[in-house]
Amino acid sequence: MSDGTSTLAGLLAEGGVLVLSGAGMSTESGIPDYRGPGGTLARHTPMTYQTFTGDPVARRRYWARSYIGWRAMTRATPNSGHHAVASLQRRGLVSGIVTQNVDGLHQAGGARSVVELHGNLREVICLDCGHSSPREELDRRLTRANPRFGALPTAINPDGDVELPDEEIDAFQVVGCRACAGGMLKPDVVFFGETVPAERVRECYALVEGARLLLVLGSSLTVMSGRRFVLHATKLGIPVAIVNQGPTRGDGYATLTVDAPLGTVLPELVRLIDTGTVSTGSPH
Repeated sequence: MSDGTSTLAGLLAEGGVLVLSGAGMSTESGIPDYRGPGGTLARHTPMTYQTFTGDPVARRRYWARSYIGWRAMTRATPNSGHHAVASLQRRGLVSGIVTQNVDGLHQAGGARSVVELHGNLREVICLDCGHSSPREELDRRLTRANPRFGALPTAINPDGDVELPDEEIDAFQVVGCRACAGGMLKPDVVFFGETVPAERVRECYALVEGARLLLVLGSSLTVMSGRRFVLHATKLGIPVAIVNQGPTRGDGYATLTVDAPLGTVLPELVRLIDTGTVSTGSPH
């Protein structure tokens, strides 16, 4: 491993680390990211809140694709990076975890008290009455409404939907909210063009303010949703370390950057900390 990894292990060993994770955290679990190597934006335009709420045809297309994609998401399992983060948390070194991911893999890997900045696909919310329900319940209802729907996906996307031929989508039946007899259902995640709830943002800012180090894992920091926490940490004089494959928009603010796969680096950090094989002193 590089000297940067040993230096990072030394920083983590001091504790007080807030983790901010992005889509690159889950790529080794088979869930692609948007902007990393092989990212899906080259072939896929993510659903926007405005399109979802304003276009019934687009909404049916989303639910048809998400109906198939949900099965692929539920088969995904935590990778060694998720387990390493949970291990660092159990050792008392990680004080908090904020994730931009909607897959729940941090929790499945043993992490606790995870703030899901963009929500989680396992919950569904009614935009008319606000009723929340489990995704499993909606999945059963969609199965009953579409008993012969078994389209095969060509690729899965980070937001849980998949690529499907248009002809497979036309007959798909969307269901409405049971609590208010037909309200518009939406996965309880933040779509592109939608605002993260203000209370959740305040919670994340408070976690940054209480941290000794902000550790960014697998995020390009392209959008302000995550980058604002890097900017906030920098403003407060809190050091930022970034582990990501490829450059990020936060590199200029970072005390230390490591360009490598998370599934390799994170378990190595745990090993270095446990064996005391770390570099001390401030990184250059």
